[in-house]
Amino acid sequence: MYFYITLARKQVKKMVYYEIKKVFSKTSNKIAVLILIFLLGLLSSSAVHVEYTNEEGNHESGISAIHKLKEMKKEWEGELTEEKLMQVIEENARIQATPEAQSKDIQQQNIAYNWMQGFEDIRTMFANSYGGFREHDYFVIDYLKPEDAAKFYSNRVESLKEYLNSPEADIVSHFLSEKEKAFLIKQYEEMETPLKYEDFMGWDESEYYAPMLIMFMCLILGFLVAGIFSNETKLKADSIFFSAYHGRKQAVLAKLVAGLVIVTGLYWLVMLLFSAIVLGILGTSGADCMIQTSLGGWKSFYNITFLQRHLLILFGGYIGTLFVMLVTMFVSAKTKSAVVSVMVPFILLFVPAFLSGSDSHTLNQILGVLPDQLMQLDKPLKTFTLAEIGGTVTGILNVLFPVYATLSVILCPIVYQVYRRAEVK
Repeated sequence: MYFYITLARKQVKKMVYYEIKKVFSKTSNKIAVLILIFLLGLLSSSAVHVEYTNEEGNHESGISAIHKLKEMKKEWEGELTEEKLMQVIEENARIQATPEAQSKDIQQQNIAYNWMQGFEDIRTMFANSYGGFREHDYFVIDYLKPEDAAKFYSNRVESLKEYLNSPEADIVSHFLSEKEKAFLIKQYEEMETPLKYEDFMGWDESEYYAPMLIMFMCLILGFLVAGIFSNETKLKADSIFFSAYHGRKQAVLAKLVAGLVIVTGLYWLVMLLFSAIVLGILGTSGADCMIQTSLGGWKSFYNITFLQRHLLILFGGYIGTLFVMLVTMFVSAKTKSAVVSVMVPFILLFVPAFLSGSDSHTLNQILGVLPDQLMQLDKPLKTFTLAEIGGTVTGILNVLFPVYATLSVILCPIVYQVYRRAEVK
């Protein structure tokens, strides 16, 4: 018995290898992989492109510029206590009073900006804290006094309460229940203060470009796997395929496994390379800082660190991509058409993007639970998309991850059975 099981496993491995080889032997698929490599290089280079304004007011870029900027930010690292925030206000006021900052000459203004680069991230936090919930006033720090630093953290909670209870509330807050509003306020209040600040350049740039790469990769992977279950029909060889001894069992299993291997292998290879390039060049400092220290993370109710956010983006992207690819393979197995199945990723990714921003609350709720949200995790992390399960309110990410992971597992045997029982016409 053991001999036959071992033999069967070897046969499946050979079949899987053969199916993968068939996919990458096509010229069109080779071009698709080259496009993916190009996109990896393009987005990685965009992510690590950082500009630094030097002492003469000129712009620099490259590795040296990154190091210079990081060195300037080190002076302001540590806990953002009231005393540290007062220092930022005082230093900003000192710089704004200089002839360079008061000058109308752009070059002179750039020289003044050079002195502020070290606390630029903290300046942005001031704009978030004192500019109001729905506004962002970059220059608000210019009008603050050192004693105003005492309200830095309380402003975040108070502005949320004002936003949720405003009679002019937008469509988001209008449809939130009292329980959901209480949940958001509780999440805001539970954020531990004072926040720790450290340069988070690598994590922030990665968070901005990673979702783009995942979306593009999903489309390319869909192109690669769309033909796995339709090749034999296209070549008029399906009758031979299904009449073979292992045609409706091991051969079908091999196709499914090949698709999973291609999706999993390429996804993690590309995303780990992207992470290694961006974090390797921009650095991993700030990994244990809260995402609320960044421009896009200040309003988030998820109290997580930059490292935790990065892992959520990677695993969320994988689960979302895997689900879409399994749906693509299901359509391919059902229709035996690569043309029809390759449209699945486009529909699941671009239709929600086209419909987003609608004034319909119901439509926005539906869009908020689609798989593309896992591949664009930066969006649900910044929005108030909630779910209520058994009377308990939680963030939508706590629903999306287990739901789509479970659906992906369920889809595997369904795809297998659909193609195994396919009829030859």
